[in-house]
Amino acid sequence: MKVAIATVQVPFIRGGAEALASSLQHAFESRGHAADIVSIPFKWYPTETLTDCMLAGRMMDLTEVNGEKIQLVVALKFPAYYLKHEHKVVWLLHQHRQAYDLWQTPFGDIHTWPDGDKLRDLIVRHDTRYLSEASRIYTISQNVTARLRHYNQLDSAPLYHPPLGHADLYCESFENFVFYPSRIDSMKRQRLLVEAARYIQSGMHVIVAGGGGDAEAAHLQRLVHEYGLENRVTLAGFISEDEKRSYYARCRCVFFGAYDEDYGYVTLEAFYARKPVVALNDTGGALEFVEHGNNGYICEPDARSLAATLDQLGESPALAEQLGNAAHATLDKKLIDWDHVVTSLIQSS
Repeated sequence: MKVAIATVQVPFIRGGAEALASSLQHAFESRGHAADIVSIPFKWYPTETLTDCMLAGRMMDLTEVNGEKIQLVVALKFPAYYLKHEHKVVWLLHQHRQAYDLWQTPFGDIHTWPDGDKLRDLIVRHDTRYLSEASRIYTISQNVTARLRHYNQLDSAPLYHPPLGHADLYCESFENFVFYPSRIDSMKRQRLLVEAARYIQSGMHVIVAGGGGDAEAAHLQRLVHEYGLENRVTLAGFISEDEKRSYYARCRCVFFGAYDEDYGYVTLEAFYARKPVVALNDTGGALEFVEHGNNGYICEPDARSLAATLDQLGESPALAEQLGNAAHATLDKKLIDWDHVVTSLIQSS
């Protein structure tokens, strides 16, 4: 079968969405299918450019190539899922969240634009219309499924997938530090973990890793200096994949603090490394996997509450190991498997 994976790409920026598209291509190819990624460049501002991107998504022709029919299109992101194809299956990463759940929040933007209301209405109407054309709509999480039902009244089903490089993750020990690898961004809320370090009583060290926003990274540095946390917090910056695997292998637990995340690779990476996850109760997709007291903990987005939760694990490596083993067992229970993903996408076409 010839499969086109339709998505968008912000030039010079690569993240989880791009890793997912590459992993999906490999999953199809390793199972005997011909697959390729078709991306359109995406820029979300100003209004005229965003609407041009929406039009480009609708105009994309993936019916055939070089005289050979494309039998299946899997569309991943806004507005690539606007395209027309008789066998279009959507596997939705997320919509343009600024028009949906991030509307009028500190993490959104178009609600501040002069024509923001009209643009939001345009996006919602077109999303509802063109997503409805799909043979089947899947999402990457129950969180995304719930948003789609709430805002567009469309039904879908979550289809979970492993993170990139999951087979290389391992457990080595349970040293007394909490690890948080993620892009440095206010929405990922690294600053809450840094602030929690002020109240940790068990001696647990905090390691934050990731590249990204210079302004937010500078803010974290100021917090460390202001609170005198140089001996309690390590801001590791950008790290290699080998370094990340090593931190996962040796940590006591993993923190995940992103606000209303679509999926949350950090949680699954931790589970593959047999480590429990401490998540916040408004963190979105991670809450589909973290079971409080069984494979991790869920707490309030408050520095003192987070510190008290981390201390439970900081005082007991045996507890961390117990929860970590349960975390690894969760992966099978949730059908996090590429065979299941590929089979579901093909059968839905």
